[in-house]
Amino acid sequence: MSRIGKKPVAVPANVKVALSGRAVDIEGPLGKLRFEHRPEVKVAFDEAKRLLVVTRSGDDRLSRALHGLTRAMVANMVEGVTKGYRKALEIIGVGYTAKLQGKNLVLAVGYANVPTLPIPEGLKVALPAPTQIVITGADKQMVGEFAARVRAVRKPEPYQGKGIRYVGEVVRRKAGKAFAGTAQ
Repeated sequence: MSRIGKKPVAVPANVKVALSGRAVDIEGPLGKLRFEHRPEVKVAFDEAKRLLVVTRSGDDRLSRALHGLTRAMVANMVEGVTKGYRKALEIIGVGYTAKLQGKNLVLAVGYANVPTLPIPEGLKVALPAPTQIVITGADKQMVGEFAARVRAVRKPEPYQGKGIRYVGEVVRRKAGKAFAGTAQ
């Protein structure tokens, strides 16, 4: 048995769960999420104990993999609608800044054409400082994907460390060209 898959997901009292066919709808204080699972697994909701239980039909490799995956997806949805997810990025470099223009994130990171990223529906982007970006939302996958897209605009480079990085990310630095001595 999948160790993760057989662990039930506890559902708080302020979260509504609706199962229809293969679709799982979860609604909470921070939003509403929907997930459609594969036919190899089944999701059941025990109203009395407020537990979501994922079971699988067979014992083949794919079913075992989908068992743990489905349970993890449902658990992430429950956590997302109750607590939410957050990714923080920092911009390092002289003159590098970020600003919000309507529903767009504008990044001034040393390019002649300033990159503008549209903020997806369901996400909130805050700028506590011009060099800090905080992305929050209920969908873990969407928060992580948008944070990765923002980081990809200007990845941290290894020589001077300039670019956009996650808060706490360690960038391995390289030494530049060494001085060779006297020129002849």
